[in-house]
Amino acid sequence: MTARIAHLSDIHFGANDPRVVAATEAWLLKHQPDLVIISGDLTQRARVAQFREAAAYVNRIRAMGFPLLCVPGNHDVPLWNVARRFLSPLGRYRRFIDNDLCPWFESASVAVLGINTARSLTFKDGRINDDQMRMIEDRFAHVAPDKTRILVTHHPLFSMPIGKGGELSEAVGRHDDAVMAMAGAGVHVALAGHFHQTYAQAARKMVEHAGPALVMQAGTATSTRFRNDERQSFNWLHVHRNNDVELQVIAWTGESFQRGNHIRYGFDGREWRGVPVGHDSPSAKAASR
Repeated sequence: MTARIAHLSDIHFGANDPRVVAATEAWLLKHQPDLVIISGDLTQRARVAQFREAAAYVNRIRAMGFPLLCVPGNHDVPLWNVARRFLSPLGRYRRFIDNDLCPWFESASVAVLGINTARSLTFKDGRINDDQMRMIEDRFAHVAPDKTRILVTHHPLFSMPIGKGGELSEAVGRHDDAVMAMAGAGVHVALAGHFHQTYAQAARKMVEHAGPALVMQAGTATSTRFRNDERQSFNWLHVHRNNDVELQVIAWTGESFQRGNHIRYGFDGREWRGVPVGHDSPSAKAASR
């Protein structure tokens, strides 16, 4: 069985393009994902009006009948309201989006865990704590071996290439411990956002002892805040059995969302290998659904 997953991130209500927002909804309605993931930064500055807009958006997605898994991002923590930032950093997120900061989704083919990496003590960087690392190991411990294990965070657990010069980002706080927990839990795919750039790579090529994990980063789906001239985009995943994952970037052209780069990743027992998928291949035709 194949699971079709739409992975959106950094929708930034308060700094978003309404036309692009409507286009994401139309695309989801047409292509009928089995799960929609939003990996953080639902708002620009965690204001009530912005959360109301974000809540209306996620409720429209839910009303379409799609399961939805969200995690907060650093922009969902108030920046200028110091009292709220430290006393109730994600109070508005809990009120408007989801009271569960570490949501879980499981189907016949995938098991997906979201982990909150947003913290009040940092303005943009993320962190993961001991309880969350134990949760990663505990939740995936009871998952059937033939299911694909997916971990969702806002901040990438790994250093990611950013910018045109190939420089690397800062990894999430307690990075080494997080990687060990993920490897111990047998996570196959790690999804994140934060940098407004699309990127997919085998974790083994970036971090030693990362385990058999494929790291996929989503661009910004609806924000007007671009990085390196990269326009709005989101990821369309087809997760097959036996560690076989297709990733296609769905990119905004200025008029509509169109299919972009499409790669099929397979795990050979030691590392992931990606093969570009042509438009006329069976995989490409299947992904069009």
